[in-house]
Amino acid sequence: MAPPKIIKALNESEVICTYDEASNPIIPKKTLKGYAKDVLDVFLPAGYPHTVTPDYTPYQIYDSLQAFSSTIAGLLSSRAVLQGFGVGDSASSATAAVLLTVLQESTGRIATILFAHRHGRAIEPECKFYRFLADIVNDSALFLSILSPVLPAYPKVLALCGVGVLRALCGVSGGAAKASLSAHFAKNSNLAELNAKDGSQETVISLLGMLVGSMFVHVVHGKIAVGISMVFLVVVHLWTNYQAVRAVQMRTLNRQRLTIILQEVTSSNGVILRPDQVAEKEHILSWTSPPVSFATTFPRLREISHFKNQKYRHYGYVIVQQQNSQKIFLKQGTPTIVALQAWAEALSGIHWSADSEFWKALKTAGWDLETNAMETGPSVRIVMGDENKLA
Repeated sequence: MAPPKIIKALNESEVICTYDEASNPIIPKKTLKGYAKDVLDVFLPAGYPHTVTPDYTPYQIYDSLQAFSSTIAGLLSSRAVLQGFGVGDSASSATAAVLLTVLQESTGRIATILFAHRHGRAIEPECKFYRFLADIVNDSALFLSILSPVLPAYPKVLALCGVGVLRALCGVSGGAAKASLSAHFAKNSNLAELNAKDGSQETVISLLGMLVGSMFVHVVHGKIAVGISMVFLVVVHLWTNYQAVRAVQMRTLNRQRLTIILQEVTSSNGVILRPDQVAEKEHILSWTSPPVSFATTFPRLREISHFKNQKYRHYGYVIVQQQNSQKIFLKQGTPTIVALQAWAEALSGIHWSADSEFWKALKTAGWDLETNAMETGPSVRIVMGDENKLA
């Protein structure tokens, strides 16, 4: 029997090389489309689009547009900041400018620590919100920078410190949320490469933005012209960023996404929504959570009654009714799905066991039930003991 012969080979970009009867490679000729693809491969993950989620492409398109407008607005802001530091003013000294820079950096770093401590746990579950929030505070910093040169001395110092704080918040919020989004986009254990290629895309967009922005800054002068230009650029920036975040179809279940699913399931439709369907209904900034929360502090004396202990004896959680809300206490050692079960029961009054058809249908629809995206604050776990025994 003759040994098997190689018929064809293909790379991650699905370029096919065929072989003749003598196993000689027949390499396809390069076309204009092929050269264009080679250029795109420099900036896209290997195997694109099969190695990323379907929402990667629309997100990156809008993200590139928002980065372009942000770069131009940033140049206008930088010019104003330099004027605020006294560049071009004979009455200002280099020492004063250095001290202002130190003060601005110091307040920004303190804000970084405080923000990360207060909101760090919530960024991953609510990464779409914090990704958009990052650009809102960044644009606020740009406007504050534009205003700083016309302010008196002490208000100018406060304004520049405010700029430092807002930029620090943008860095923490945007950086952490972007890391979470990158993990969502990566399908082939290619997170490191995806981040590297994202950096290449940002570099090119920033270079183009600086090139256009340099001409823009050279032409635009005067308070009214700068103000109108900033408003236009910020509107474009926020709109494209909003569209980018809206395009993301997260597969993890946070409070809002699970609430949307429960509302649909308990309605007359009774349909399990897919991640792309929930993304269309999801709110980025305006969603109001129902009066249900996970415990972030230790239970107070008699907060969990004997009746509640008995009712939830065999469950991984305890739901406590408060004056106008419900609080969920999770038990030590319970799996991730227990947080989902507790939220579902608190909203609908129905307990779905871990092996019920409801959770199986969610998994079939593409939802990730293994990642805890429900808790957004410090987690507290309770350990229940046998009341007939001494502790």
